[in-house]
Amino acid sequence: MVSRAELFRSCVSDLELYGADSAQFDTLCIFQDMLGDKNPLFKPAEPVPPDIEARIRDLVHARTQGQPLQYLLGKWEFFGYPFFVGSGVLIPRPDTEILIEQVLDICKAQYSGAPRIADLCSGSGCIAVTLKNLLPHADVCAVEISDTAIGFIQKNAQLNHADIRIVKGDVLSVQTADVLGSFDIIVSNPPYLSQQDMDSLQAEVRCEPSLALFGGQDGLDFYRAMTPLWKNHLNPNGWLCYEYGLGQHDDVKSILAGNGFQNITLRRDLAGIIRTAAAQITEVI
Repeated sequence: MVSRAELFRSCVSDLELYGADSAQFDTLCIFQDMLGDKNPLFKPAEPVPPDIEARIRDLVHARTQGQPLQYLLGKWEFFGYPFFVGSGVLIPRPDTEILIEQVLDICKAQYSGAPRIADLCSGSGCIAVTLKNLLPHADVCAVEISDTAIGFIQKNAQLNHADIRIVKGDVLSVQTADVLGSFDIIVSNPPYLSQQDMDSLQAEVRCEPSLALFGGQDGLDFYRAMTPLWKNHLNPNGWLCYEYGLGQHDDVKSILAGNGFQNITLRRDLAGIIRTAAAQITEVI
């Protein structure tokens, strides 16, 4: 049988030939998952059973074909919580954790009780589930149009013991908004890639659903449509919190200001990119 160290070197080599920028990281994640060991290389001479070796090599091969690592593993971490992911749902990314932090700061400053929170374009449910676990008294609603994504939200809510409401609906529909009522905080990571972004996507990102990625010619369609619609469903002094892409902060800020929002606060992610905005409605609409 091949040793862990030998197999690791072989897999890293295969991924480097494919051109993966993170060959060692990807291989380590696959080893951790398949071997059930957080530190698989602490035992470099440990033999790898043939069936496990075959599975590892299959996953590495799939990775060389452009399949996202997260889909291959079937689960990914977000804000310290595990989430099921797979084809048909957007992969949770560290950038979105900034959105969670911004909502938490708002709740700490303004809502000591049980705020009503809506997560629009919920996807895997990572935002809604995380907020519910961190704010156990909050009433959290996840809104999503995709049946596949709703399935993931349900599984992830169960996995993380999060009692959230899950609603199938189009976030651009007046009917959806009217049915849901009003909220203290509305949070969303909507599709925000432009046509130019879509044309230049890496192969593995193309595996993710375009429904969750494409935001129109300039990437701002959802912000233009959602902001005037959902501001009417915020309670007085309520907040609308958005994530957006690189270089979109001025446009999103203008959309928010043009719809009567004040106290617009922008926040950078760990890479220094201005990534999120929180804005407050200070009057009854």
